[in-house]
Amino acid sequence: MDRIELFQVVYTDFTEISYANGCRKAVLMPIIGHTSKLACGWAVGKTGTTEVALRAWRRARETLSGFGIPRSGMIMHHDRDPVYTGYRWTSRLLLKDEVRVSYPLGGAKDNPEMESFNGRFKTEGDSLFCEAQTLAELASMVEKRMAYYNATRRHSSLNHVAFLTFVKSMGVAAES
Repeated sequence: MDRIELFQVVYTDFTEISYANGCRKAVLMPIIGHTSKLACGWAVGKTGTTEVALRAWRRARETLSGFGIPRSGMIMHHDRDPVYTGYRWTSRLLLKDEVRVSYPLGGAKDNPEMESFNGRFKTEGDSLFCEAQTLAELASMVEKRMAYYNATRRHSSLNHVAFLTFVKSMGVAAES
């Protein structure tokens, strides 16, 4: 694509997060916009399941609806993990939400936007995530870090503004 419009392409993938002083692991599935870098959806779970993926997508749908962004025709880029090729995920995206699906041609490591986000997010929050002793505490900490990431953290490719500020500067305003 020569030019990717705001929320025309989004990325996702599962990543492991250590918590409970590094003794336990959980998964995080964020969904980020290509142009905005906004984390519009995410979910935390014990393992990478369809339920976790659908929770992340539900949150993304709510965020996008709040901005008045249509999902129809959007492209969701992710790997070929069984969750992403299974009936429940593909029927939700393709049939119900009319979202197009894109898979990396070079395999699981061919999703650099997601790899970059996941690495940065985990590095910046590592010590906080390790303090969480339960999955519920970890999910709460991820929620707080995502709020910071979207509303406060600045990004050099967005003229050093926060992601929500950038989205709003594009003429998109969240509904109250």
